[in-house]
Amino acid sequence: QVQLVESGGGSVQAGGSLRLSCAASGLPLPFISSCMGWFRQAPGKERVGVAVINSDRKIDYSKSLQGRVTISTDNAKKTLYLEMNTLRPEDTAMYYCAARRRACGGEPFMDSDEYDYWGQGTQVTVSS
Repeated sequence: QVQLVESGGGSVQAGGSLRLSCAASGLPLPFISSCMGWFRQAPGKERVGVAVINSDRKIDYSKSLQGRVTISTDNAKKTLYLEMNTLRPEDTAMYYCAARRRACGGEPFMDSDEYDYWGQGTQVTVSS
């Protein structure tokens, strides 16, 4: 059974930082070669990609967030991280960790439809 458990969300003031974690277990592929990503969904809006990593460990970031977020992995802990800096009120959203059932090469997938497994989400609230 695949489990993705996010943590690290919270309430911060604009300009602050947060590090989100996603502990993975039961993935069909070894963690080191799993396609994974971070997505976010604000109230009344669609779920959108924030940062994704493919099986070759190629990374892609949302253009609106590039330079303020960093995705990384700890293979020993089977944990995916999202470091977020210089947070803005518009970054307020539920942040989700996701993984694909199959491997992926080439350009990492930013489309949430490409992912099969989802965590429960962790709330990030940024106040001005």
